[in-house]
Amino acid sequence: MERWEGRRSVVNADHSVRGDAAADTGARAGLTRALLWLVVAALAVRQVAVVLRQPPGERLLDLETWIGENGALRVTGSLYESGRFTGTPFAGLVLKPLTGSAQEEALGVAWTLGSLLLVVALGLVAARALPSPVGRRTARLAAPVAISLLMLSLPVRNALHLGQTSILPVLLVLLAWFVVREHRAAGVLVGLAAAFQPVLLLFAALLWLTGRRQASVSAGVTFALATAAAWAAAPKDSWTYWVHHLAGAGLGERPDSLANQSLHGALLRLGLEGPVEIALFLVLSAAVVVVGLRRAVRYAQDGQLLLAVAVTGCVVVAVSPTAWQHQLLWVLLAVVGKVGKRASDRLVWPSVVLLVVTLPGTMLLPNIETLFPVRDNVLLLAALGAACLAPFVPRTSPYWQHPVPTDYAKPVAARWRRVPLLPFWRRVLTRPNLLLELLLIRVVYDAYAQVRLAARAGRPLAEEHGRQIHAIEQWLHIDIEHWVNHTVVQITWLREFFDYYYSTFHFIVPLTILGVLYARRPADYRWVRSSIGFATLLALVGFWLYPLAPPRLMPGLGFIDTVHGVQDFAKPDYGTLTTVTNQYAAMPSLHFGWSLWCGVVIVMLAPKLWMKALGLLHPLFTIAAIVATANHWVLDAAGGALVVAMGFGLTYLLSGPRKLLTGEERPAELARPTSRPDEPGPSPEAEPRPGPRPAPEPEPAAVPVRGAETEAGEAGDANAEVAEKVGGT
Repeated sequence: MERWEGRRSVVNADHSVRGDAAADTGARAGLTRALLWLVVAALAVRQVAVVLRQPPGERLLDLETWIGENGALRVTGSLYESGRFTGTPFAGLVLKPLTGSAQEEALGVAWTLGSLLLVVALGLVAARALPSPVGRRTARLAAPVAISLLMLSLPVRNALHLGQTSILPVLLVLLAWFVVREHRAAGVLVGLAAAFQPVLLLFAALLWLTGRRQASVSAGVTFALATAAAWAAAPKDSWTYWVHHLAGAGLGERPDSLANQSLHGALLRLGLEGPVEIALFLVLSAAVVVVGLRRAVRYAQDGQLLLAVAVTGCVVVAVSPTAWQHQLLWVLLAVVGKVGKRASDRLVWPSVVLLVVTLPGTMLLPNIETLFPVRDNVLLLAALGAACLAPFVPRTSPYWQHPVPTDYAKPVAARWRRVPLLPFWRRVLTRPNLLLELLLIRVVYDAYAQVRLAARAGRPLAEEHGRQIHAIEQWLHIDIEHWVNHTVVQITWLREFFDYYYSTFHFIVPLTILGVLYARRPADYRWVRSSIGFATLLALVGFWLYPLAPPRLMPGLGFIDTVHGVQDFAKPDYGTLTTVTNQYAAMPSLHFGWSLWCGVVIVMLAPKLWMKALGLLHPLFTIAAIVATANHWVLDAAGGALVVAMGFGLTYLLSGPRKLLTGEERPAELARPTSRPDEPGPSPEAEPRPGPRPAPEPEPAAVPVRGAETEAGEAGDANAEVAEKVGGT
C-alpha cells in the first residue's frame, strides 16, 4: 500500500509539474503575442506619422498628381497627356469620384489609414494561408509577424509614401484564393485585380491549370467587362493605353530607371535597346512564364497554395513591362517557401528575401562597379529566383517537417552566471539563428551609423584636437603622414591602389570572415562576432568624447585628400556621403581596428601558414592606406588597436578562454532521429549482442517523465523543465 501511495504521489507530482510548465509556456507565448501586436501598432503609428509629417507637396505624390488641383483626373482631355497617370483606364474610372473631395487634407489622412487597413487585411489573409500543418505557436504569432514585415517592406512604404493603389490588387488575389469559396466570386476578384494591373491575368491561367476553370473563365469575363466599361466611358484614353502604349508600356518614369525592377528595365539598364531588346525580352518572358507557372501548379497540387500564388506573382514582376517598387509585394510572399534539407539552411532563403524587400540595394552590396548589375536589380533577381530557381521543399518530402539536424558543439557555462543580469551571457557554441543574426548585424550597424553621425562637434574643437595629436606625434618623432601622403600622390598607380583599398576592403574583409566562420566554424563565430561588436561600441565612445579632424581636414598643414580631392573646409563635399557621415570621427580608426581584428582572427583560426601570412597583410595595407590618403593620423591607428584589444578582452572576461575542440570533443548532432530520411536504418549485424541480464534494481524513486506531444519549439523547453523539477523531487 505504501509503495502504491508513493507511486501515485510521484505521478501526481509529475502531472503538476507538467501543468506548471505548460502554463508557463502558454503565458510566455501570450506575452510574446501581445508584444508583437504592440509592435504592429507602433509601426502603424510611425507609418502614418512619416507620411503626414511631410509637407503637402512632398507626400502622397502620385495621389496628388491624380486628384490634386491640377491633377490628371481633374483636367479635361486625356488622362495620359501629362504623363503623370500610369494606371489603366478602369483605375482612372474608379478614382474619378475622389476628385470631388472638398478637403484634400482629410482625403490624404483617409487614404493613408485605408492603405494601412489593407495591409492589415493582407497580413491576416497571408497568415491564414500558411500551408498545414501549422503549430499552435506559429498560428498565434503568424498574423502580427506578417503585418509587421509588410509594414517594414519597401513596397508598402513606397506605396504609402506615393499614395498608390498597388496593395489592393494583391489583396484581391489573396482573397480570391484563400477566403472566397464560391468559384465565380473568386474569379470576379481576380478579374478586378487584373483590371488594375493587366499582367495579373496570369492568375486566371493559374486557376485554369489547377482545375478551377469556372473561376478562370469568370476572371476573364470580369476583366473584359471592366475594360469594356472603361472603354465606353473613355474611348480615347483606352485607345492610348491599350493600343498606343501596348497595355501601358512606356508610361510614367523612364523604363530604364532603377525603380523598374522587371526584365524589360534590366535589359535597358544593360545597354540593350530597340528590336533586339524587345525580342530578347519577349523570349525571356515566355520562358519565365512557362517555368514559373509549371512550378506554381506543382506547389498548388502539393498543398502550398500561398507559395504557388507567390511564385506566380514573382512571374508577374519579371514579365511586366514596368514593375515599380510599390508593385513588388509578391517577392515578400515568397518567404513562405522552405529551401534546404538541413536545419541550418532553412533560414537562408527567408533571410535573403527579408533583407532584399526591406533594405535598398545600396545597403546590401558594397560600392563596387562590378557588382552594380546585381545591386541595381536585386529585387528582380529575388523574383526570378522564387519563380524559376529556388528548390522549394515539397510537403511530401520527409525533410518538410524533419530537416537534417544541425551539428552542435557542447555548450560551456557562463563565467559570470551567478551575477545578476548576466546569466544571459552564455558560451553557447551553437550556430546562431541566421535571420536573427543578420537582423542583429543590420540593427547594430544602423545604430553605429546613427551614433557616429550624432557624435558631431564643432570644427574648431576637432581642429584643436588635431593640433594636439600632431604635436604629440612630433614629440614622439612619428609624424610621417605628410611625407607618406605627398610621396604616394606622385605615384599614380600607388595612389589609385590605396584609394580603392581604403574605400572597398574596409567592409568586405570583415563580412567575409564572419560569413565563412558562420558557415564553417560556428563554435568560433560567436566570440569573434562579440569581440568586433565590443570594439565598435568602444570606438563610438571615442568618437563622442574626442572629435578629431583627420590630416586632410587640417588647414595650413598641406595634406592632400586623395579620395575626395581639394576641399573647402567650411563647406566640404564628399558626394552622397556629405550629409550622412561624420568626418571628425577619426579617433580611434576603425579602418585599422577592423583590419587588425581580421588579421588576429585569421592568424588564430586559419589552418595553413600562407593563410596566416595573407591575413597579416590586410592590417599592413590598411595602415598604409589610411596614412597615405590623409584620412587618419598614426595615433588613430594606435587607438584602433586599443579598442580591438579591449574588445577581445571583454569577450574573454565574459566568456572565458576560447576552447579548442579535440577529436574526442567533436560535436554530435543533438536530437538526431533514429535514421535520416536519406540514410538506411541500422543493420541487425551492427547491433550489439545482448549480454547477461542485470539483476533487478530496487523500486525507482520517480517515474520517468514522458513529455506530452506539443509543438516543436515549445516541447523542448517544457520537457526540460519537467525533467529538472521531477528529478529534484
